[in-house]
Amino acid sequence: MAAEPGTPPTPPGALEEENRRLRRAVEELTILNDLARAIGASHNSQEIMNTIIRRSLRAVNCEQGVITLVDEKANQPMKTLIRTMVSSAEHQPLHLNQSLIGWMYLNKRPLLVNDPSADDRFKGVRWDASIRSLLCVPLLIKSELKGVLTVYNKRGGGFTEEDQRLLAIIAGQSAQIIETARLYEEEQALVHMREELRLALDIQVGLLPKSSPQIPGYDIAGRSIPAEVVGGDYFDFIPMEEDQLAFCLGDISGKGMPAAVLMANLQATIRGQTLLKCSPKECLGRSNTLLYLSTDPQKFATLFYGILDYRNHRLCYCNAGHERPYMVASAGKEAGKPARLDVGGIILGCVEQFPYEETCLPFNRGDLIVVFSDGVTEAMSETGEEYGEERIANLLAANPNESAAGLIEKLVASVAEHAGKRSQTDDITLVAVRRL
Repeated sequence: MAAEPGTPPTPPGALEEENRRLRRAVEELTILNDLARAIGASHNSQEIMNTIIRRSLRAVNCEQGVITLVDEKANQPMKTLIRTMVSSAEHQPLHLNQSLIGWMYLNKRPLLVNDPSADDRFKGVRWDASIRSLLCVPLLIKSELKGVLTVYNKRGGGFTEEDQRLLAIIAGQSAQIIETARLYEEEQALVHMREELRLALDIQVGLLPKSSPQIPGYDIAGRSIPAEVVGGDYFDFIPMEEDQLAFCLGDISGKGMPAAVLMANLQATIRGQTLLKCSPKECLGRSNTLLYLSTDPQKFATLFYGILDYRNHRLCYCNAGHERPYMVASAGKEAGKPARLDVGGIILGCVEQFPYEETCLPFNRGDLIVVFSDGVTEAMSETGEEYGEERIANLLAANPNESAAGLIEKLVASVAEHAGKRSQTDDITLVAVRRL
């Protein structure tokens, strides 16, 4: 269409500039559209960030790009959560200067630097000698900084205002997608952890005795109440020949699946040594060596192990660093007064060899032994007070004729009353043996 009469002709330079801007706009829209399709359907944050960086490198024609995710709510506000980098094969990886992260944390707006060493905003900052230029843009969600997208070394010159605008748009389009993917991964990790805890609980419960031994003249009971976070409490009753019964109660270090697996290892070890008719100190000495050789140094267990000779009414025991059980005698000067059983040695799995000690005691009519885990003594009240050992001793002294199962129920109820509304944080496990 011909220009109207009197209209001055458009200068050729202005027309070319307008055409260039239109081409640039079409290119930017294509870049953003392609990026949206590439990252929109993915839940993998690492894959999404790699795609964003690769597309950014092509969009602004530079050598290297980095996305650094941060956590403003952490104790260290700019602590790096994730760092993802894409670089041309011929270039060494560059690291985002902490000063840049701090600047972005304070300003939360794009930063363009085409001569780092001469930039007055970063006086005294030591730059990597290979950094010729850089462009940083914030990844913001509702004005909260979630990360920084940085590209380095524009090819053929320095970064432009157009590069800054395009990269800012890419960051604005990408921030929520990255955060959504990261939160999805955290949720999946939590689901996996809960499933692991459920499996650990199944293992733990499955290894415990299904019923108490029925021995004429004796009243025996045991119970374990797992905490919400699975630990590794373990108790067992192991019949032996010649009218003997081995019983034990232990506590495995750690929580979750690792503790449950170590508990299974310990149970198999203790049962194997018991079937060899070892004395208590031999059983724990050999078990200690086996545990030390088969686990890493951070794994260990405490264990009380006793052998009840119910024909001769005699108890031999050894304590490997476990909570000291209470024994209540029915006769003698100390009748009715709970006393501690502490002969033994150190925890299992700490050193390869250790000379454990044992002792043997008569088990008279009316005598009682109660073994417990630290989930009992360390149970916290709402004010932060531990249940402690004294309360156990007082309850045992106040119930001299209670059955083994009854004593355990009273102890469990007493601990629950002490804790009030405070949730249980460790397994509570008890074994009681009384001669009738």
